[in-house]
Amino acid sequence: MTDYLVYDVFTAAPFGGNQLAIIPDASALPEEQLQKIAREFNFSETSFVYTPQDAAHTARLRIFTPTMEVPFAGHPTIGTAIALADLGHGPEMTLELGIGPIATRAEGGSAAFTTHVPLEILARPEPGLIARALGIAPDDICMEAHPPTMAGVGLPFTLTRLKSRAALARCTPQTDAFREGNARYPGSLDFAQFVYTDEGDTLHARMFAPLDDIPEDPATGSAAAALGAFLAQLGGKDISTRIIQGADMGRPSVIGLEASQGRVSISGQACRTMQGRLTI
Repeated sequence: MTDYLVYDVFTAAPFGGNQLAIIPDASALPEEQLQKIAREFNFSETSFVYTPQDAAHTARLRIFTPTMEVPFAGHPTIGTAIALADLGHGPEMTLELGIGPIATRAEGGSAAFTTHVPLEILARPEPGLIARALGIAPDDICMEAHPPTMAGVGLPFTLTRLKSRAALARCTPQTDAFREGNARYPGSLDFAQFVYTDEGDTLHARMFAPLDDIPEDPATGSAAAALGAFLAQLGGKDISTRIIQGADMGRPSVIGLEASQGRVSISGQACRTMQGRLTI
């Protein structure tokens, strides 16, 4: 039997944030079962931990959504780092992911990681399509800030700023438009949308990826990293803010974000809510 842990990530309190299943020692699991296990948990991601390929590093992570393996994701990196710290590692750690090693620090229920993966801008999906996918009016999109932009630092998201918090709350994903968008703008995620509004020292955000069986994600660190890198490049200055996500679905999350040219740091808290054993 194989042990598992469940952490709520980007929250200090249970039943908030984003749920993460962690297999702290996945070495005995057959390859063909990994996707099935992630599907069984049915969280937005499940993290499988292995011995690192480089002995100087802490661990190697493989991350699965309910439908696919992804090279990088933020809340599994934060949550797994905190779980490893709770198991006696750290506080300084290097975690091997599909995008390369990530420097991480975790202690006392908090963690932060830094990535230097370059920002990749993949496409500028048309605003009308984005509005249809989000179930809002085209006029709700703040084109003055920037057009909808598909970009990522390891995992792509379409980044769209809305004019108001009320418009953000009105978002109602329309799957047919997501399918159209995925056909026109394919990526390693299926037209995932990270939509936000700016309220000064705080950004409010939501993330939808219904084609990946993630109708809405309570906290998306990889999308936050993409947005930070994008805004730092767009404005030509450093970014330091926090992102509130998950509030509209009853799982409030707080993501710390710092970004400069060529560097993004994501921080947050996590707490263990469950543990058990796989009996397969």
